[in-house]
Amino acid sequence: MEIPKEILSIINTLEKADFEAFVVGGSVRDILMGRKPKDWDIATDAPPEEIVKLFPDSMYENKFGTVSIFPKNVSDPALEMVEVTPYRVESNYSDKRHPDKVEFGKSLEEDLSRRDFTINALALNVKTDEVVDLFQGKKDFKDGLIRAVGDPEERFEEDALRIMRALRLSAELGYAIEPKTKEAITNKVKLLRFVSKERIRDEFSKIIASFEPHYILDLMRELGIMSLVLPELEEGFGVGQNKHHVYTVWEHNLFALKYAAEQHWSLEVRMAALLHDIGKPRSKRGEGHDSTFYGHEIVGAKMTHTILTRLKYSKAFIDKITKLVRYHLFYYNVDEVGEASVRRLIRKVGPEDMEDLIRVRFCDRIGSGVPKAEPYKLRHFRFVIEKLSRDPISVKMLKITGEDVMKATELKPGPRVGMLLNALFEEVLDDPKKNKKATLTRRVKELAELKDSELKKMADEAKNKSAGLEEEEVKKIKGKHKVK
Repeated sequence: MEIPKEILSIINTLEKADFEAFVVGGSVRDILMGRKPKDWDIATDAPPEEIVKLFPDSMYENKFGTVSIFPKNVSDPALEMVEVTPYRVESNYSDKRHPDKVEFGKSLEEDLSRRDFTINALALNVKTDEVVDLFQGKKDFKDGLIRAVGDPEERFEEDALRIMRALRLSAELGYAIEPKTKEAITNKVKLLRFVSKERIRDEFSKIIASFEPHYILDLMRELGIMSLVLPELEEGFGVGQNKHHVYTVWEHNLFALKYAAEQHWSLEVRMAALLHDIGKPRSKRGEGHDSTFYGHEIVGAKMTHTILTRLKYSKAFIDKITKLVRYHLFYYNVDEVGEASVRRLIRKVGPEDMEDLIRVRFCDRIGSGVPKAEPYKLRHFRFVIEKLSRDPISVKMLKITGEDVMKATELKPGPRVGMLLNALFEEVLDDPKKNKKATLTRRVKELAELKDSELKKMADEAKNKSAGLEEEEVKKIKGKHKVK
């Protein structure tokens, strides 16, 4: 791909000062995959003090030598900040995350050898288009492998978060983890206890947001990671269900997540789909086809809140997922559940989250082994939700209230106030542009001069017209959801 002029300019500036400079890391990986890089990293043999001299508007405030450069007038967000880092050698990782000692190196080879995986240990010479590949990273690209650079156990000892990164890269790229690297993960998995919950959360979220996250979650269980990151989910492994399900609780939750991913739904829907039945193992009573899970949605909501709080998700995220888990089992049957019950559910869940609740229900159904995500009753439920969540065509749509009418006309409460409102509404139905408070206030003073009989006629016409329009609107919504 064509290298952006901003990157070429930075590298030219370094080379004119007799320094080396290469594009490195994920930037090169993305280029080789034909993808636009999400960020740009440059490695150089220039010490940070020299980089700062060459780029006066840069920022340097870290022990790793990274200098942040801010190109001007860029349209690509990936170019708003470019990190330029001196070659470096790291040693002693007492916290299993960060090096105790950082020394600036002299060679590109030293710098690449400290990186995590071979497909990230590549450097690009933008002048020659040559890719410097010291660890067979290009071959691993071709073979679709995530392989640690050098000794995998040493790499994970240096930075335990690399365990989660290996899984995240596998999820995002669809690559397998190379056997020795996978074995090292199993041997070093307990090092994850040294990693902050926030960093684990970020990598876990990226896994959930990938195209086929269910495979990676099963691999996490196999490698012993799930018992450290989300042990409550693993409680469902091997737990059989009743006659309404063909899968175990573990399989059901993963297949529910799989469907959410296939639909490209949000992280919130995916997380709720994964956790919606997490309370089943703790609420199971009996065995076999007649076993029960009464109250599992309540138990699951409490567990969900605990899990997401532990993983340091935001309060808004926690509240929404907890709510979706709590109400995913909503009951609805056409002609059996009235609009009042649906209104109560809307109040509990919130109109803005009703569609996501329905999507979680679709995931639940597909995860149970049924062939159809949306049967007639769920289509009808969506129709009722849309009907009740919108503003009906009525006098309440006016930008003026009865109190405003009384203030403008000096009337006291009574039937005439209602007739004036309906008379205004009749005119607004004919010309919606009139629905402005100032316009209506002026007009109501004029209408107040009419006799009661004239006002009543206008009011009745408004009621008939709005009833017809409302009926037509409901008919359109029914057609949209293909219900009678």
